[in-house]
Amino acid sequence: MMPAATTVEGVVHRVPYLRTAARNPTFSSRGSASIRFRALSFSASAASPPSTVVDEQKLGPGSLGHITRPDFPILHQEVNGSKLVYLDNAATSQKPTDVLKALQAYYEGYNSNVHRGIHYLSAKATDEYELARRKVAAFINASESKEIVFTRNATEAINLVAYTWGLSNLKPGDEVIVTIAEHHSAIVPWQLIAQKTGVILKFVSLTDNEVPDIMELKETLSRKTKLLCVHHVSNMLASLLPIEEIISWAHDVGAKVLVDACQSVPHMVVDVKSLDADFLVASSHKMCGPTGIGFLYGKSELLTAMPPFLGGGEMIADVYLDHSTYAEPPSRFEAGTPAIGEAIGLGAAIDYLSQIGMQRIHDYEVELGHYLYDSLHSVPSVRIYGPAPSQTVKRAALCSFNVEDVHPTDIATFLDQQHGVAIRSGHHCAQPLHRCLGISASARASLHFYNTKEDVDHFIDALKDTISFFSSYK
Repeated sequence: MMPAATTVEGVVHRVPYLRTAARNPTFSSRGSASIRFRALSFSASAASPPSTVVDEQKLGPGSLGHITRPDFPILHQEVNGSKLVYLDNAATSQKPTDVLKALQAYYEGYNSNVHRGIHYLSAKATDEYELARRKVAAFINASESKEIVFTRNATEAINLVAYTWGLSNLKPGDEVIVTIAEHHSAIVPWQLIAQKTGVILKFVSLTDNEVPDIMELKETLSRKTKLLCVHHVSNMLASLLPIEEIISWAHDVGAKVLVDACQSVPHMVVDVKSLDADFLVASSHKMCGPTGIGFLYGKSELLTAMPPFLGGGEMIADVYLDHSTYAEPPSRFEAGTPAIGEAIGLGAAIDYLSQIGMQRIHDYEVELGHYLYDSLHSVPSVRIYGPAPSQTVKRAALCSFNVEDVHPTDIATFLDQQHGVAIRSGHHCAQPLHRCLGISASARASLHFYNTKEDVDHFIDALKDTISFFSSYK
């Protein structure tokens, strides 16, 4: 484990907005609320300077961000008197007009339950729902659509694997490996399963470059390893793991691999057959689709051998008083009325992303992400977490960071209320990772393809103003 890079002091000062406004004319009064000051002190450790060259011509007028921005109505508004700059895409993405229209068309034109009706509305709803499943399968290159199970979100998809495959296959002494950089949804389910089965949960730590130590991961794998649950892209460090190689190592010892692809499927080409993933999960709301639906990909032979997750309608073949028989996957894992409109909206989102092209999206986001990193790195007193981008080290288009002597929630509050800039602050559902880094929270700016260079510039200017404001109280 790397040494702690920062410490958090528990000093809290409260200054009324009215008093703050009097001392700083740029900070307007907004009632009797208050700003919280929590000092952050840093060690000499800091992110390395970038060793990449950003091609700013690719980010100018005519860029992918400028072209697609008109498709997202929500972006064209003012927030707190400023133009909205939305940089919270790792938490959720915005929705293009095509997705909004697909939802409206379903609820206005053919709202009905699926699979169990013979009338026109039910048949059309069923056709569109199952078409959405085929779109997901094609999007990640699954062998067949029955390898796609619709869930409420990626969290439910991981729990589905844990409580069906996990409880059926894990026994005392077996090992499940995760990294310390995983989202809580890839840690907590396995802790619960470990309590039930006696399985041993092992964690892979970070390198000095603040990326999961894949050599340690490789050495931790053994014949006792039954499952590796690992992210493709970190939602906090922005690191991209060599997931195909990692999966190969796991398979060499007979282990299955569950890939958390929530931060990769929306931003790059993901091919489950090429990766040879056993399971893979993602969420619609991060890929320009509706909330309330995600999906689990599972190899057909694995899904067929797994027991049901929830009991009820739709997942059965026959029900008797003393027992029931179960449907084949994916119906076996989709008990009750599903999120029909949401699935159709996800299908529309996939159509939209596919029309642009995932490689084109990825290439643009690499350039814009490097520009964000370079710009943020140039701001004094800022500490960026994760690896520095280079010709060999790729980062996702997000930066988690802290500012010396300013709590990240204060940064996010000021950016929102004074500049209309939306970022995330907190632990990003990654408390073990934050503890490993020696911090309790961080701020995070995250991009998507509809963001522009101007968004980044506005954010950086606003951040400098934020730092200047809080520095005046030192």
